[in-house]
Amino acid sequence: DVMDAAYCSKELHDHCRELGHVPLIDHNPRGGEKEHFEPGDEVRYRERTVAERTNARLKDEFGGRNIMVKGHAKVMSHLMFGLL
Repeated sequence: DVMDAAYCSKELHDHCRELGHVPLIDHNPRGGEKEHFEPGDEVRYRERTVAERTNARLKDEFGGRNIMVKGHAKVMSHLMFGLL
């Protein structure tokens, strides 16, 4: 489970482990000292940021925020029109 610092809580870490997942949640220092990832986990966490940047660009620059159609084919068509 890969999440940003907004989801940093002990309860969420514990729940992810109960499900058998490995939580990669960025630490929110909340006035304390920031904890860093292990080197291998850092590489896996960077993959999340690439996906989030892509989704943000689709929403902000290509009209993905205002899609008013239903169905995956129509949504994909509207996103592709925005990219054009």
